[in-house]
Amino acid sequence: RFCLPLVLASLPTMATGEEIAPALQDSWGDFWLFRFFVNAAGYASIVVPGFLLIQYFKRRNYLETGRGICFPVIKSCVFGSEVKSVHQEDGSLPPRAEPTESSTARQIFKLLFCAAGLQASYLTWGVLQERVMTRTYGATETDPGEKFTDSQFLVFMNRILAFTVAGLYCALTKQPRHGAPMYKYSFASLSNILSSWCQYEALKYISFPTQVLAKASKVIPVMMMGKLVSRKSYEYWEYLTAALISVGVSMFLLSSAPNRHVSTVTTFSGVVLLAGYIIFDSFTSNWQDALFTYKMSPVQMMFGVNVFSCLFTVGSLLEQGALLESVRFMARHSEFTAHAVLLSVCSACGQLFIFYTINQFGAAVFTIIMTLRQAFAILLSCLIYGHTVTVVGGLGIAVVFMALFLRVYARSRMKKRSKKLPPGETPVQKV
Repeated sequence: RFCLPLVLASLPTMATGEEIAPALQDSWGDFWLFRFFVNAAGYASIVVPGFLLIQYFKRRNYLETGRGICFPVIKSCVFGSEVKSVHQEDGSLPPRAEPTESSTARQIFKLLFCAAGLQASYLTWGVLQERVMTRTYGATETDPGEKFTDSQFLVFMNRILAFTVAGLYCALTKQPRHGAPMYKYSFASLSNILSSWCQYEALKYISFPTQVLAKASKVIPVMMMGKLVSRKSYEYWEYLTAALISVGVSMFLLSSAPNRHVSTVTTFSGVVLLAGYIIFDSFTSNWQDALFTYKMSPVQMMFGVNVFSCLFTVGSLLEQGALLESVRFMARHSEFTAHAVLLSVCSACGQLFIFYTINQFGAAVFTIIMTLRQAFAILLSCLIYGHTVTVVGGLGIAVVFMALFLRVYARSRMKKRSKKLPPGETPVQKV
């Protein structure tokens, strides 16, 4: 029973941050793998009873035999109210508003507004994410300060604000009639929570530029998940760009020399956490894509996923007693409170900017803006936190972003060509 902590303790730890953390951990709670299983157990305590209830209502044929004040709630949660929209061509995106009788200046202003909003939201979010997870709070000349270690609480903060914003938006604007069974959001919610947790935890072991490049390379597992979950097929250029991204990321990771600063050394734990982030995030996007076959708006999707995210995270935090401890940490360090709140605001606003940008200009323009954001995020992190990049690593970064832009260009060409296809033919689905 002592093998697991000894193995984990032998791994390089805390590759980011101002100081190198001790190689050995003090307690079971300091091991990321142990925390992962504890969090998963907390989610299971909600998921398992929920699964049993759903099976009970389905076996009992509650849709036809049920009565009483609870009937509408149970029907909405377990059965839904509408059949799938089979003929929906691309349910994952709202219908794009055509700029009819809109001046060029107005369109340019909207584009600049979207680009500025996305860059400000996600660049600030990235800088704060690295600050919260890798630096100490309350440090003085005599006291080294303390680090905030509970990634799940940060996930909860992000989700509770996103839930509030999406709920207000749905209440104040006209939305399609909702038909999906509510429980189906829980799958995307669970994978989304786990991917976010892995993302925060990974920053304790790897540098932020490495994490950004790993996010850029997630198109590869997304394609794999698309084949497994949605049975999608892909064009040759998609495989080519995926291979280029793999080469670029490999160049960056292998360029880490032994004499490099310890804060940029990728550790085994960080690689495992990044792999977990990419796998969970790939499942989330594909499951959401399948859910969009029901008639719903992206904001309704945001609301449904975050309802379960809040339920899972707050339940797990309360079971572990970590919620009060995190609140005490906030009370001790007002700077952390400001950072955590601003982190959540940037995350929620960023999601709304995503929906608005795609609605106004389409997915291609949005992808270009977000690709530029990733490049700016690496540059900003290197300037603020002193990460160093070798010549080979810089070439690797260039290859990755060249592949991403090539991907956007090829996709736009394919879209134009698909519009000229005969009515009976359908274009190949792409990620």
